[in-house]
Amino acid sequence: MDLYHQNIIDHYKTPSNYGEMKGYSLVRAEYNPTCGDRLVLYMKLDENRVVDVSFTGSGCAISMAAASMLTEVIKGKTIEEVLDISKEGILEMLCTSINAGRLKCALLAWTGVREMLKP
Repeated sequence: MDLYHQNIIDHYKTPSNYGEMKGYSLVRAEYNPTCGDRLVLYMKLDENRVVDVSFTGSGCAISMAAASMLTEVIKGKTIEEVLDISKEGILEMLCTSINAGRLKCALLAWTGVREMLKP
């Protein structure tokens, strides 16, 4: 098994920042009807900075791993830095090619975070 596939499996089996957050500033639910992925994203802001972020939900390995990786990346960043993360950045983070049918899975958390932080 390739290392990048193992990374996805590791994040899927033991996700970072998994769990319902108390005292959050923002919350957003996302659903992917194509494969049934469900996420609830929680974010705590202080001024213009993400001080904490977590998620709950269930879904395929790609959606759960992407949510786990994204929460690691955005914690401590400013809102502007978070919004600067591109779709391509998420796909690079996963270190594997994602076919068109799985793209929504890979981008589910990213889409939710962007919607949460929209001005």
